[in-house]
Amino acid sequence: MQMSEEAINKMDKKKKKALESKGYKTGSAEDFLGLSKGGSEFIELKLSLSQALAKQRKQKKITQIQLAEMIKSSQSRVAKMEKGDPSVSLDLLVKSLLALGATQKSIAEAIG
Repeated sequence: MQMSEEAINKMDKKKKKALESKGYKTGSAEDFLGLSKGGSEFIELKLSLSQALAKQRKQKKITQIQLAEMIKSSQSRVAKMEKGDPSVSLDLLVKSLLALGATQKSIAEAIG
């Protein structure tokens, strides 16, 4: 069952009111972190690649350890990559996706 956009907006307004009544501030991550539109989009791009990496690795039934060996890294680094850790570079995310057999087209779709 799909909810209409109007129902979702009403739910969001109710949730926002409830949070604000308890003293919480509401807004976007962009507002909270003081990010520019470009900064926010950059974070979204990295998160999209991180999610694509985890999804592709699981589809191929490869462990984090196996992927780490493929890219000459560590399992903990792969875990950070999949969780969108800010210390992970775009280069490493793309390199890892390519190591799993991703194409330029599939990477573009992941971030599109």
